[in-house]
Amino acid sequence: MPPRQLKLAAFFNPPGSHVAGWRMPDAVPTDLEFDEYLDVVREAERGLFDMVFFQDSAAVPPAITLAGKDTEAAAGAARTVRIEPMTLLAALAVTTTHIGLVATGTTSYNEPYHIARRFASIDHLSKGRAGWNLVTSQNEDEAQNFGRDAHLDHALRYERAAEFHDVVVGLWEGWDHDAFIRDKASGRYFDPSKLRILNHVGKHFRVRGPLNVARSPQGRPIIAQAGSSEPGKELAARTADVTFTAQTSLAEAQAFRADVRERAMRYGRSPDDIKIMPGLNYVLAETESDARALYEHLLSMMTDEVVMPSIMRLSGGLDLRQFPLDGPLPELPQSNAAHARQKMLVELARRENLSIRQLARRYATSNGHNVFVGTPKGLADMMEAWFQAGAADGFVMLSPYYPTPMRNFVRWVVPELQRRGIYRTAYEGRTLRENLGLVSPAPPLR
Repeated sequence: MPPRQLKLAAFFNPPGSHVAGWRMPDAVPTDLEFDEYLDVVREAERGLFDMVFFQDSAAVPPAITLAGKDTEAAAGAARTVRIEPMTLLAALAVTTTHIGLVATGTTSYNEPYHIARRFASIDHLSKGRAGWNLVTSQNEDEAQNFGRDAHLDHALRYERAAEFHDVVVGLWEGWDHDAFIRDKASGRYFDPSKLRILNHVGKHFRVRGPLNVARSPQGRPIIAQAGSSEPGKELAARTADVTFTAQTSLAEAQAFRADVRERAMRYGRSPDDIKIMPGLNYVLAETESDARALYEHLLSMMTDEVVMPSIMRLSGGLDLRQFPLDGPLPELPQSNAAHARQKMLVELARRENLSIRQLARRYATSNGHNVFVGTPKGLADMMEAWFQAGAADGFVMLSPYYPTPMRNFVRWVVPELQRRGIYRTAYEGRTLRENLGLVSPAPPLR
């Protein structure tokens, strides 16, 4: 058996994962210009990344809505505009060759038929490189863009998401791979014996089917899932091929991976059928002192108006601006947006005795993910240690801005990982599923 190989995803949250990264002299906006998206994605492809992952939200950042009429207070909020991800994936499908293309599709503000059709279409356009990041939505402002006053309850969102997933997969499995024979002599366009009508009737959805897109080149697109709450882990164990997660210590990451793999086995799955990939922010330079100086410079460009909304969306509706920002974090009502992230936030504040302002700056820098500041060798050491210790199957790399940090990662870190024998030197297959080392699902029995 070949040695286990580290998997890599590039997390793309334009104009960068650091809230002030866009202000760097060598940063480019990367929010509406396709050529800038393509440049970064092709850089990741040169680095043999498994996939690029596009986060999405159908609302502007909380900084804008929290500012109310004082929009000047939110003027520094980046990530305000972005290209709709399915449109972007369609363009990237025909301008890239190997890298997987993964985008967020919320189960709270879509219908299963829409999601099934869109991602199956991208899989055909890309020849088998599509992936769906299944989320229930964290940004509560999305609700008001879809005729609701607030999100559905957290537990109900996950209940709905589980049924949503089942409908999507049922639609994807409606056609056998060889159903469309297109026999001109007989006049038979498809073989009816290789079609399944879904006829799903459930608590949240009633969907007849079949899907009007042929079976995916991968069997079905990859499914990624990013929830770390109890319902989120359960959903990931049952449904996901890839789990994105925020883990800030080796021990926590080991426990999370072991937990999800054990849950997957309870659903009759092999634990190796799900890849656990923690997020990892990185600030690199050729020396430790230069990396630390770059990190401190990024921190110096952050303002309270920009960083406070990053934690207020997890405050359970409590306006933290009414408290002294240099005082301790008060007790928070439970958030309906993201239970696991709120728990992580509170534990960080209590463990390190952080003030509200310090907590906001820390969280805005990382979005709850681990942060590495140092040299390429040091980053490779850290990634290898987590990989070999069973804390991760790979990492979702979060660049503070674009394109320089991504270029430096590919130029400096990728060769170091290859030298250690834990990272590919060429793509193994044609599809995203093949490159991740996952088997193609067989059609269900009739």
